[in-house]
Amino acid sequence: MNDPFARHPELRDLIKPASQSGFRTQSMADTLAWLSKAGIRTDWFYSDAEREAIRLAAFTGRPDEDLWVFAYGSLMWDPALKFTDVRRAFVPGYSRQFILKDTLGGRGTEETPGVMAALDHGAGCDGLAFRIAASDIEGESEILWRRECIGPGYLPVFVPAELSDETVEVLTFQADHDADLICSEITRDEQVRYLATGTGLFGSSLEYLSNIIEHFEAMGIDDPHIRELQSAALDYIAELAG
Repeated sequence: MNDPFARHPELRDLIKPASQSGFRTQSMADTLAWLSKAGIRTDWFYSDAEREAIRLAAFTGRPDEDLWVFAYGSLMWDPALKFTDVRRAFVPGYSRQFILKDTLGGRGTEETPGVMAALDHGAGCDGLAFRIAASDIEGESEILWRRECIGPGYLPVFVPAELSDETVEVLTFQADHDADLICSEITRDEQVRYLATGTGLFGSSLEYLSNIIEHFEAMGIDDPHIRELQSAALDYIAELAG
């Protein structure tokens, strides 16, 4: 059996196995019940029919071949997918922007919002590309849609990604500026404050950012922008502590 970490053995202990991911095993009914019990709003979620229609539309006319999925946020450490290969990848023309404002209880609340990344147009974005065998695409993409297309926020797109030795087309999820979650007018001060204080059912916004940095450090990627955000958020926390 081929080792999916053959190119990047340093990632082996940084990516949760699919068999251990709650995103893989929970049905949407289970997710809705779990979030509602925790007091998180679910009235903005897509219905199962809406979600499936978006998934089918994304794959209409696609060739019957392996699928690459580009990860730039939490998919990097908990993809919940069965993959045959994972590679460092660079997507030109896009960038990781901390413009997803979370007030719904995931990593922030109305009182103390959190912030997470969305893919938007820019100078380029480093991340990971996971390869899904063609025979597994139907089941794995359904799991992926339950994770990334729970409601309005992202748009599925296929874009070119540069690997170390080739360029491939990857599926990824781009910011939907028509969605309430996307806050393109967010200021840097708000980003820092939300990163420093936002927390919710899935952990803190700062943990989310720190996980991205941990993966980049393992791969030797230097991203001054996210390192500066982390430093500023830590300074903010220190000032609050007084």
